[in-house]
Amino acid sequence: MTLIVKSIKRPDRSIVEGFTRVSPATIHEAMGRRGAVDSRIKPIYAGMKVCGPAVTCECQVGDNLALHVALHLAEAGDVIVATTGDYTEQGLFGDVMASCALAKGVNGLVVDGGVRDGASMREMGFSVFARAQCMKGTVKETIGPVNQPIAFGGQIVRPGDIIVGDDDGVVVVPQQVAEEILEACYAREQKEAAIQVQLREGKTTWGMSDWGEMLRAKGMVLDL
Repeated sequence: MTLIVKSIKRPDRSIVEGFTRVSPATIHEAMGRRGAVDSRIKPIYAGMKVCGPAVTCECQVGDNLALHVALHLAEAGDVIVATTGDYTEQGLFGDVMASCALAKGVNGLVVDGGVRDGASMREMGFSVFARAQCMKGTVKETIGPVNQPIAFGGQIVRPGDIIVGDDDGVVVVPQQVAEEILEACYAREQKEAAIQVQLREGKTTWGMSDWGEMLRAKGMVLDL
């Protein structure tokens, strides 16, 4: 197997742009409640958002050399997704690498380990999603796979998959079904907008649902 893949297939930019207008929660529901990564992987500061094709890498514990390779290969609009095997006692990415990422137009970093220099990166406007913040540095000695499928937060992330994140967490959209999922997201938003109108008119979620019938079928009758 080739350890490092230099060139990857990315989704059409219009599709990626479409996903910037829908929330990860909506995407997760539209995919049949699939694609959500470990809920402990969150923006290091509230309000950070990320959306773009994945450039993937696998780092060895205490070593971020593969992440430097991924950053070197990443293009404008990409999101770097790095697995460390959930090891959080390291800051494998900080403001120096964030400066490089910003200059290249990289949209953000999503990692299942730790990062450092959080306050600086927030001031710089670079979005980082991680399991932890940790001041401990890393060595640069061992190359791991770059732009290969990785296990990440309970999901499989493939290069070019679309990564979307906000304060609720991160969702992975497989590239091959991205257009179909985006259409499902728009349909779901239209349906929810119609429901919101009825709720503002005084209806309730209970009254608009079939939950009473569902409970009755289970032998439970509620007199509401």
